[in-house]
Amino acid sequence: MIKTLLSLVLGAAVIGGGYYYMNKNENVQNFIAQKFDSGTFHTLEIRYTPDSIMESHKEDLLVDANHTYLNPNLHFYPYLLMEVKYSSQENQTNEACILWSMDDGEMVTTTATWEMSHGFEDCINANVDRNDFKIINALADHNGTMSRKELGNAIHVEPEVLERWVDSCKKKKLVVQYGNDYRLHFQSPKLKLTPETALDHYLVTQPYKNAIRQPKKYSRRQIERIANLAFESDFTIRNITEIFLPVYRIDVQNPDGSILTTYWNALNGKKFDKLHSIL
Repeated sequence: MIKTLLSLVLGAAVIGGGYYYMNKNENVQNFIAQKFDSGTFHTLEIRYTPDSIMESHKEDLLVDANHTYLNPNLHFYPYLLMEVKYSSQENQTNEACILWSMDDGEMVTTTATWEMSHGFEDCINANVDRNDFKIINALADHNGTMSRKELGNAIHVEPEVLERWVDSCKKKKLVVQYGNDYRLHFQSPKLKLTPETALDHYLVTQPYKNAIRQPKKYSRRQIERIANLAFESDFTIRNITEIFLPVYRIDVQNPDGSILTTYWNALNGKKFDKLHSIL
């Protein structure tokens, strides 16, 4: 009787703990959604077909008649579409939209070319705080490099406070020091941005069903937090929607049997240059 009771209690604890863990851990939720959810989800509008892309770029992708196209595949990458408001330099309130990748942690600055920010992913991974971003934003305002004196004048804090904040950024590998100068530790950082994605067309979403989606590397909570830190006090997120970008994988069979793989944005027809692993 006692053994049976203990087994029931233990079983309930395991089930309850598993339920709690899955509901609190966004990575587990993302995995489950990726592998088992075949329901409808919303994607950005497909404006280009794979045939039109392959025809337009035939000279670049097919070197000669010995190179042939394989069947293209369509994949979906997760983004957050954030409706925001912020204060402009002219002291006006602007309302806009931001597209933010849940795959690489960066913000889309324009849909025409799909140009991205650079550095926010490192900030997410380093778990930056508001004081870290005061240093990062000050450096970003001055092309990524400032002397100790210039940084102190820009931040307006006591020297010991400045030293503590800088040390935090250095420990997180976001800032490096050369002599008396501090520099952002990113190659070609792009962090000081207007909190708005420039839209070449009005974004249209459409439902899609039963398609495998790329897993989310970064959660909604992480992106929402980094956006609020980056764009400071007058920035407000009014609404967030999860959407997916359709991307074609186009493979070319080479004469030696190897395969050249490229990725193409189905929204703007441009090459999707970032390296992605298709599962």
